[in-house]
Amino acid sequence: MSMPKENSYWRAKLHDIIYEADTPAGKLFDVVLLVLILASILLVMLESVEYIDLQYHDALYVGEWIITVFFSIEYILRVITVKKPFKYIFSFYGIIDFLSTIPMYISFIFAGSHALITLRALRLLRVFRILKLARYLGASNQLRDSIIASRVKIFVFLFAVLVTSIIFGTIMYLVEGEENGFTNIPKSVYWCIVTLTTVGFGDIAPQTALGQFITTIIMILGYGIIAVPTGIVSAEYSKNMKKDDDTIGKVPPTPKALHLNTKQCSNCLKNNHDDDAEFCKSCGSDLN
Repeated sequence: MSMPKENSYWRAKLHDIIYEADTPAGKLFDVVLLVLILASILLVMLESVEYIDLQYHDALYVGEWIITVFFSIEYILRVITVKKPFKYIFSFYGIIDFLSTIPMYISFIFAGSHALITLRALRLLRVFRILKLARYLGASNQLRDSIIASRVKIFVFLFAVLVTSIIFGTIMYLVEGEENGFTNIPKSVYWCIVTLTTVGFGDIAPQTALGQFITTIIMILGYGIIAVPTGIVSAEYSKNMKKDDDTIGKVPPTPKALHLNTKQCSNCLKNNHDDDAEFCKSCGSDLN
């Protein structure tokens, strides 16, 4: 009977280290993980440079295998330290962890699957999980809420841009014609979007005086269009900030309201618990 208790104890300790960052061991684990993620991304980038890969291929290959083995062990530990493994496996970060680890094994077993190794770049997304402290979550939640609150205005704006692009694209097709590169309306609409967003690839350019005049109008209009979505989201963000300031002014913040911890439930993977919480607010499991 002592073995199950001992196993349960070590599972809980490993869960605290891997999923949380309130302990020195948890913080050290996150720092090591962050360094390995950045090192892995650097290796992927260096492998894409032909002369570096030719000269240091073996060293890059060995380094990537070392990192892959570490992430494989970490993935297995994440699975066995939670009470509902499939909850983690099919979660967003669980899928990212799997997709960013499996390519090296596939490329080792099957020839011609080297392109899958680029999936390792997905490991960079894991940085968001490491930076899970309250001061980062607060800012990201405010930005998310602002974008959600602005979604209708942004949709109307994008629809207006699309209509404008279709109208001007059709006009340019009639004005310039096939001889100047505007061979069809879809291609003319593509040119209009590129010009309107001030990207300007230069693969198609108007040749007639009228076409150049219309292009000037589109480019000037483009500068105004760039500012609109930024202004919409900024207005909502400022509104949310003002609400938070008013709330703080009326109700003094307490340690419970700040959520300055990284507690995560080992049963349902819920986080953002109160500092003094002993049970998960989602499933009721013991957090300690």
